[in-house]
Amino acid sequence: MTDKHDAIQQEDVQKSESHHVEHTTHGLVAEVSPEKADPAFRQFGDERIEVTEEDNKRILRRTDLFILPLLAWVYWLQILDKTILGYAATFGLKADAHLIQYSTIGSLNAIAQLAWQPFSSYLLVRVKPRHLMPVIVSCWGIACCGIAASTNFGGLAASRFLLGLFEAACLPLFSILTAVWYRRAEQPLRVAIWYGTNGLGTIMASVFAYGFGSITNPAIHHYQILFLFCGLLTVLTGPFIYWRLDNSVSEARFLTPEDRHKGVERLRANNTGTAATNTYKWYQVKEALLEIQTYVFFGMTLLLNVGASVTTVFGPLVLQGLGYDRYRTSLLNMPFGALQILIVWAASYCTYHFRNKSITICVFIVPVIAGLAMLWALPRDNQGLLLFAYYLLAFLFGANPLIISWLSANTAGSTKRSISISGFNGAAAAGNIIGPLLYTDDDAPLYHKGLKATLIIFIALFVCVILQTVNFVILNRLKERERVKNGKPAKIHDASMDKKYTQQAEEKMDDSKLESSTTGAHLGGNAFLDLTDRENDEFVYVY
Repeated sequence: MTDKHDAIQQEDVQKSESHHVEHTTHGLVAEVSPEKADPAFRQFGDERIEVTEEDNKRILRRTDLFILPLLAWVYWLQILDKTILGYAATFGLKADAHLIQYSTIGSLNAIAQLAWQPFSSYLLVRVKPRHLMPVIVSCWGIACCGIAASTNFGGLAASRFLLGLFEAACLPLFSILTAVWYRRAEQPLRVAIWYGTNGLGTIMASVFAYGFGSITNPAIHHYQILFLFCGLLTVLTGPFIYWRLDNSVSEARFLTPEDRHKGVERLRANNTGTAATNTYKWYQVKEALLEIQTYVFFGMTLLLNVGASVTTVFGPLVLQGLGYDRYRTSLLNMPFGALQILIVWAASYCTYHFRNKSITICVFIVPVIAGLAMLWALPRDNQGLLLFAYYLLAFLFGANPLIISWLSANTAGSTKRSISISGFNGAAAAGNIIGPLLYTDDDAPLYHKGLKATLIIFIALFVCVILQTVNFVILNRLKERERVKNGKPAKIHDASMDKKYTQQAEEKMDDSKLESSTTGAHLGGNAFLDLTDRENDEFVYVY
């Protein structure tokens, strides 16, 4: 029944595409090859439709109901499958598998993600999410089961590498899906929901480690039970994703044909399109690789994830170094996970309420710097104060989703967006490689050298956030000059950042400047042409 419904929908889409492409001839719109434009443009053309606040709430509510739980569940599985390595180490992984290269095992997941990013960025543009996500989820679940079947360094290394390879597209894909389903004002809270499962993953990994660690069976090690359970749970999720996920608003099976059109219209002000996939455009690759903002975001992400990898891989070991046994270590990480969830939500709410990402990130970096300074400087006989300092590191999890949404909101063009977000994930992977290497076995259990290095890194991150903010202020001023040159108002209202939905005005521009314009004959006419943020003179950078 579902396949028949999809076939009928696809036929309607094709008819709609041929009709609208033939009759749409505004300015640059006429020069855009239909197959290279956004699917929403091919389906609806540049036809405007009225969207009321009631329509907006209804479409948003159904999108949250059908898309958001799926993203949250799958991202939780990814975090769970990665996080349990640290708990497995506290329950005998090193001894049972005769490991002396634990740091290497911890880094292999990130090495695979970093190596696979160029291929991942291509797949994100060319393969529809409904096909890509079930495949990669099922494959990383199988790799997790492979870890359970491994009893030596070689088997663990190979399985851990494959786990990272198949997880490589997860975060970029989720970031893209959030960008193409939601208005820019809505994105931080939605990213917070699925990224906030970081904390839930930490809590449940603690619960599973404690529970499975209590099982005594000479035929199977504790870590094998843990990885087998998580791997099988992930594999079973793959077919469910294919059944539930839709590729874009214009193809949403849970919306009526009219609401699909209204759903596209409500995203017009984003100026970032409505589709995750399109033609792979090499000029957009070049543009992404030549921009300052790409490398500043890369630097911010790299620095931040050096710290995040410390809490993921070495968090339980650090707590053991403070004098707690393995059972109490698992339990003490549960409030740390709960704190992560609260902080991610608090950071995203502050961004939504104050509509400023850069200041929020800076504010949440300060407690991390304080916590690292305390862990580095305080003597080890005050366990209560040291545990408080360790919990302060949870504030770093408030910054990561904000950087994700900040990057997505400021990048347009399907290929450019995939390159930029894959670069984000590559930087996160590089940070996860560097982080464990800073905390060497000969520095245990105090890890003074690693803590000092991480402290310096977070101070550098604070500086990078300031630099990116200045960069976007300058770019917005350049856009204002470009709009004036093209006969448009210097200042335009960015409706995508309004808390309450307001329809973008269809304001005509000066006809004498039309030939020099990079867009159509009215504001909003280029929203679905798959232009980059640099090409689109109406794009407004947010900070």
